[in-house]
Amino acid sequence: MNTLLSVSFALLAGLIMTRFFKPLKLPSVTAYLIAGVLIGPYCIGALGLNGVGFNSAEAVGSLSLVSEVALGFIAFSIGNEFRLNELKKTGRQALVIGILQALAATFMVDLVLYIIHLMMPDKFTLSQVITLGAIATATAPAATLMVVRQYKAHGPLTKLLLPIVALDDAVGLIVFAVSFGIAKTLVSGSVDLISIIVNPLVEIACSLLLGAVMGWILTQLEKLFNSNTNRLNLTIGVVFLAASLSMMEFSIGLVHVQFSSLLTCMMLGTVFCNICPLSADLMTASDKWTSPLFALFFVISGAELELSVFTQISIVLIGVAYIISRSAGKYIGTFLSAKLTKCSPQICKYLGITLLPQAGVALGMCTTAMQLGTEGALIRNITLFAVLFYELVGPLFTRMALTAAGEIKPMSDEVKQRRQNKLNALKTEEK
Repeated sequence: MNTLLSVSFALLAGLIMTRFFKPLKLPSVTAYLIAGVLIGPYCIGALGLNGVGFNSAEAVGSLSLVSEVALGFIAFSIGNEFRLNELKKTGRQALVIGILQALAATFMVDLVLYIIHLMMPDKFTLSQVITLGAIATATAPAATLMVVRQYKAHGPLTKLLLPIVALDDAVGLIVFAVSFGIAKTLVSGSVDLISIIVNPLVEIACSLLLGAVMGWILTQLEKLFNSNTNRLNLTIGVVFLAASLSMMEFSIGLVHVQFSSLLTCMMLGTVFCNICPLSADLMTASDKWTSPLFALFFVISGAELELSVFTQISIVLIGVAYIISRSAGKYIGTFLSAKLTKCSPQICKYLGITLLPQAGVALGMCTTAMQLGTEGALIRNITLFAVLFYELVGPLFTRMALTAAGEIKPMSDEVKQRRQNKLNALKTEEK
């Protein structure tokens, strides 16, 4: 009962918070995250009231299944952006920008944090510098997708943005695996080429293969049903199945095989939208079904943010350096690579700002970094500090950039008048 109460309270708190934020014209994502912080272990949850908020990190962690499912549907939706007819126009640009902006972020963070390492080598090691530089590659697809959906953003920048965010996962996995392998070598003194090179490539290949097979199976099963309701139910069931299968882990000799749920579900969506003639309608119906799931996901994400990182001045200072250097790397890397691929001035100017949000993938990386022992704890805290900032501010920056680029249109006078007429009619009925 307490779990159901917590879920319902979290969802209602997030929705109510959007009403408070509406006059401020802030994205709903930010409202959900702040609602999560307020009902989390550091605020209302600390009161210890059963079912009202989350009173511990374990209580929040008990709903990790919600986050896994939500990320699966987020990746599935992003897969819809890889339609071949669209990729013929933007595929090369997305690939070049996706790789170069991620590497630029890593380079900039490594450079700035290495200077800090030289200033205090005993407190901030080279292995921590390299690992944090790799974590800087990751961009959160969830917050970006939610902002695009909420404001119905549409245009060249948006079409380029979503594939790039998806590519970040693949690039981030490779960069992190190589960098973290080097970091472990610096700590232990032993070199493991399988962990550095083979395992990340196997993870990407297996994830894409699993997603492609599931996409083909979904398309074949859709042919068995004539009802759109049944087809939607089937689509949702297969995404659930893909998300669950991507949690598998096993070893073949020295090679450790695991899957990325983001890559698996993204590939599922990509194959499905390219070979199923009904995919567009089913994707639209799926988006409506997942709206409350995404809202709950962001509230839970807000509750997971650890405010205790603010109590350590060293974490704050290094965290600020990380945020500034990563933001600069993302923006400069995107700007230069967009220029290189001859994108429009609007894309060159604003695309980098939309790539700032960071969350789930980065948190997964810093969890892996805990293998470094005490050095991993510092990496985790700095990442948590950065995620706290990026999750609260990143969606706002994304909305501002898309608005400035002209891809979020202000509400027309006709729509405003229509909504006002409905409100007036409701008031008249109440009287």
